[in-house]
Amino acid sequence: MAEELFIKETTNKAEKYKSLYPQIKSLIEDEKNVIANLANIAAALKQTFHFLWCGFYLVENDELVLGPFQGPIACTRIGFGKGVCGTAWKEKKTIIVPDVDKFPGHIACSSLTGSEIVTPVFQNGEVKMVLDIDSVELDQFDEIDQKYLEQIANLLNQ
Repeated sequence: MAEELFIKETTNKAEKYKSLYPQIKSLIEDEKNVIANLANIAAALKQTFHFLWCGFYLVENDELVLGPFQGPIACTRIGFGKGVCGTAWKEKKTIIVPDVDKFPGHIACSSLTGSEIVTPVFQNGEVKMVLDIDSVELDQFDEIDQKYLEQIANLLNQ
């Protein structure tokens, strides 16, 4: 198990993800505890990209419950179809929000959040959790983030 990340110093986001992905894979492949893996994924993403907030919400019955994360305190429970996280769960797809103030029903866990991306994690075709990432910057996330975050989410299906 790696205890330190080795990320190439570059401003190229795709290159950072390409460097980070195999390290996350290596970090979690021999660990069976889901909470430990989620915690390390959140830490690796936050450390690499310096996001405001990065973490997971786990599906429990009819709501999402806060799981491992890195960043300021967060909302503890989010309803199905509510906010960006609940909408990504309901629609079973990644949602990119360039400006959270323009997203109908956005749940403001932090007033510092400018943009957000939420990627569902599936098991047997059903959403079992979501990976939620917030940035202070507007329009921080794009198709590059979506591509690599979905690949990281797929590591949790195995």
